[in-house]
Amino acid sequence: MGQRVRLGLVLCLAALWAGGLVAADEEGNQDESLESKTLSAEDQVKDHSTGTRVVAGQIFLESGKSDSQSEDEENFHSQEEEKENSLEELNSLEMSNLLNKDLEEAEIQSPVLTAIGGTADGEPCHFPFLFMEKEYAECTADGREDGRLWCATTYDYKKDQKWGFCETEEQSNKRRQMQEAEDVYQTGMKILNESSKKAQKKEAYQYLLKAADMNHTKAMEKVSYALLFGDYLKQNIQSSKELFEKLTEEGSPKGQMALGFLYASGLGVNSSQAKALVYYTFGALGGNLIAHMILGYRYWAGIGVLQSCESALTHYRLVANHVASDISLTGGTVVQRIRLADEVENPGMASGMLEEDLIQYYQFLAEKGDVQAQVGLGQLHLHGGRGVEQNHQRAFEYFNQAANAGNSHAMAFLGKMYSEGSDVVPQSNETALQYFKKAADMGNPVGQSGLGMAYLYGRGVPVNYELALKYFQKAAEQGWVDGQLQLGSMYYNGIGVKRDYKQALKYFNLASQGGHILAFYNLAQMHATGTGVMRSCHTAVELFKNVCERGRWSERLMTAYNSYKDGDSNSAVVQYLLLAEQGYEVAQSNAAFILDQKASIVGENETYPRALLHWNRAASQGYTVARIKLGDYHFYGFGTDVDYETAFIHYRLASEQQHSAQAMFNLGYMHEKGLGIKQDIHLAKRFYDMAAEASPDAQVPVFLALCKLGVIYSLQYVREINIREVFSHIDMDQLLGPEWDLYLMTIIALLLGTIIAYRQRQHQAIPRPAGLRPAVPQQEPPPEHQPPQ
Repeated sequence: MGQRVRLGLVLCLAALWAGGLVAADEEGNQDESLESKTLSAEDQVKDHSTGTRVVAGQIFLESGKSDSQSEDEENFHSQEEEKENSLEELNSLEMSNLLNKDLEEAEIQSPVLTAIGGTADGEPCHFPFLFMEKEYAECTADGREDGRLWCATTYDYKKDQKWGFCETEEQSNKRRQMQEAEDVYQTGMKILNESSKKAQKKEAYQYLLKAADMNHTKAMEKVSYALLFGDYLKQNIQSSKELFEKLTEEGSPKGQMALGFLYASGLGVNSSQAKALVYYTFGALGGNLIAHMILGYRYWAGIGVLQSCESALTHYRLVANHVASDISLTGGTVVQRIRLADEVENPGMASGMLEEDLIQYYQFLAEKGDVQAQVGLGQLHLHGGRGVEQNHQRAFEYFNQAANAGNSHAMAFLGKMYSEGSDVVPQSNETALQYFKKAADMGNPVGQSGLGMAYLYGRGVPVNYELALKYFQKAAEQGWVDGQLQLGSMYYNGIGVKRDYKQALKYFNLASQGGHILAFYNLAQMHATGTGVMRSCHTAVELFKNVCERGRWSERLMTAYNSYKDGDSNSAVVQYLLLAEQGYEVAQSNAAFILDQKASIVGENETYPRALLHWNRAASQGYTVARIKLGDYHFYGFGTDVDYETAFIHYRLASEQQHSAQAMFNLGYMHEKGLGIKQDIHLAKRFYDMAAEASPDAQVPVFLALCKLGVIYSLQYVREINIREVFSHIDMDQLLGPEWDLYLMTIIALLLGTIIAYRQRQHQAIPRPAGLRPAVPQQEPPPEHQPPQ
């Protein structure tokens, strides 16, 4: 009986997966799931290791896994790692095999098409059939003005005139309606992708709205997210919720994930973490990568589920595989992590964004022939970031200008652009090789690394591992991350050198210090499998999480920041809330910061409790300001009851773990007042002194606090002693000698004489200019008010 139930559950989940998979979006989108890219054959290297291979600097496991790996891990690294990742999400080899068997049977038992009406009603369609001297292998609408599909039931239609419809009139109308919706959707997407002006993008969304009204699934997904975030459409949480519910009924993983987000954040619905978990799970089963990322973070942090490092590893690894296969060797998208709280506290602090005036200044220098400005702008447009959108056309132009002036760095980057190819620069190994050689001859590490890649993969030259190793070593010695990454891969797989995991680990660590995303990915794989290092699930999860946070969806961090700067706090907070669900610490702190300012999108009574929740999550990821904010919320009773003991604990954690001067100062104050801890003036002074040492900015408030503390300490001391009793115990003869009274009288006389002499000088008249007399005799002011001469 138990086995039947188990089999039933397997079939049920398989059916759910199949339904979600059909509706999954095939286009990459920064807000939703990211489709994998299949690597070209020339990017692959023969497998020189047992059970592993390297592709574009990435370690892929195929077989021979360590005994410590679970079935989940084995399943997530099957041979069909690109197209069959949805099967891996079922977390069971048995389920994968069962589903494959069902699909094969479905193909075998596919129904034969039967003609409807016409001259051969009920007869099977014949494929191929001949019509107008053309063979058709499927139903066609050719020859009919109404566009209805038909087929012939014999090979030669002209000879036999035997035919029938492939669909009913109702099905035909529905198909034509969906085709019309598809045309409208494609028109909108074309405008959206080809334009950068806001007005044109708004026009594109009008087409998408029309297609969504015609029940076009992809259009509904686009429109629902636009309504949720306020992207080119007026923000409307309720309308987006209705669309998400409709998409969920149709089995859309994006709709399921978004509905889970609404229940998790309580936007438009009553908050329910249980429902959120259910929808996130269905979205993940349907292949939505953001849903996997959210589940990975929830299992890692223990949010709504029992904390499980292995479950978090399973979800994060799946997403990291897609991110790693999607990026190029440029190191991935630059992620701008701007914290709103830090901007407010330190207005002069650089946020990493380039001002428009500064960009224009560099453009002016580049136009005047400044080579360094040309190279800098080329790199900025090649990778994007710092407030500059990625633009390969402009990058190519700047690199060309600098390369013509003889700059080796520009030559090397032109080689990279030709090697990788894009819409602007056609892929050409020969042209890339020429630029790499020129740059390498001038000692440029980027060019040397490019030449190493050419020899490693045989791009334009015969494969030569010895030369590849030589050029990678030269590049690595100059600190170029690509060279370090490829050296690590060669040592890991034993390509051209003896396999050496320690050397691989060394070079992967060096590349990761330079921020190369594939280096993080490879290190995560090594820690997850215990290859060359002690297996550490915690370290692997943290590394995989870092990789996942560099996916295309990270671009929404800048979109949310720009929305906030434009004054649209509601749009910004919703975007930050979704990113916070994915585990971005900067999004958690920014969402809490905006909620702390009473965002109108949530009820007034809910802002502080929600802000407290996200400050707590950001603090658990090591953000100092968030930890101090937690202390403040418990100290003042924001979103919770006043709790000095808990506030003290948070301040102490911020003081001990992050050495925060603010936390030390607050601890000093609490010791001074005896709040949440026994009053102790000495400990209060100690914490004030520590705060002054930790930060120069704290010295002035610490000085004032210590002055106040000194006065309080003096008064407390005076209160604690009996003055009369003190004087009664003082023996003046013993303290100052037997003639102490004569000494005292002499000192008093001298003081009186000094005062009398000083005041006599004040009585001297001030000389007036001749001829001037006061009209009314004025009384001379008392001596004590006379100004000194």
